[in-house]
Amino acid sequence: MLKRVLALFTFVMVFPTLSFAQENNKLSGRVVDSKTKEPIPFASIQLKEEQTGALTNEYGFFQMAMPEKNAQDSLLVLALGYFRKAVVIKKGGNMTDLIVEVPKRVVELGNVTVKGGKVKDLSLGSKGNTPGEGMIQGMPGQQYAFYVKNEKGKKLGNIRSASFYIGENGFPREPFRVRIYKADGNYNSPNTDLLTENVVVSAPGGGQWYTVDLTPYNIEAPGEGFYVAMEWIVSGDKFYTTNFMDTYTPYGQIMRPTFEFKESRTWSYSLGKGWSLITLANNGMRYNAMIKAEVDMIKD
Repeated sequence: MLKRVLALFTFVMVFPTLSFAQENNKLSGRVVDSKTKEPIPFASIQLKEEQTGALTNEYGFFQMAMPEKNAQDSLLVLALGYFRKAVVIKKGGNMTDLIVEVPKRVVELGNVTVKGGKVKDLSLGSKGNTPGEGMIQGMPGQQYAFYVKNEKGKKLGNIRSASFYIGENGFPREPFRVRIYKADGNYNSPNTDLLTENVVVSAPGGGQWYTVDLTPYNIEAPGEGFYVAMEWIVSGDKFYTTNFMDTYTPYGQIMRPTFEFKESRTWSYSLGKGWSLITLANNGMRYNAMIKAEVDMIKD
């Protein structure tokens, strides 16, 4: 039964290879900071009605196909630490060298002040060191977010670190971006970014836990818990688009799953599609991403 479940999961989560948009009917451009004009890497570009998307590369460039379903569509730009931006795109022809200027969102980062208490380390999320069978692998712009729940209702301070169990197969040293979210979306899905800076990291190898230090960012942990996500990105000057469903090519590192929990705590995000809850199970235990976090626990 387990093999059948994992085979289904692998099939469902297959995504297209890195692709270059065709020369005809092409939409391309660059996303930049509206004030500094500096390029914004790894911004999500989505055509709302087409439900297609692209990811800017390290230099802020993107390319994808023009809309085909309607006479016009909204090009939505979502960049970490910036306000959302929408640009009207009309059907037909090419639109190249589009410059999308996005205003930066100013976020005040504070420190948790502890009065008359002690701060200890608290681990939330996966507790094991042996991953389950199967794999969790994505394409650029895709994310897997695991809810690290404050199950015992402890008083929390700042988030110290986030850890991901990286599989030994695939390309474990490829860079990825760490995302931290509040559980304030529809059906308690990931929504508001708690980590508003680009934290792009690379594991030294696979077959082990990889921990990312988050103490420099002063992220206050919500009392109930929060989401920790891995986001696959595009390195170098390559482009990625969801427009062309070619053959699947494995990309980047592979996360391993865990079957420690009876509830589904893992959401998947795809460009142009949004968030969806993963509900696969085996013997009553749900398939979840193997992720954990360390937080400050405040004791009176």
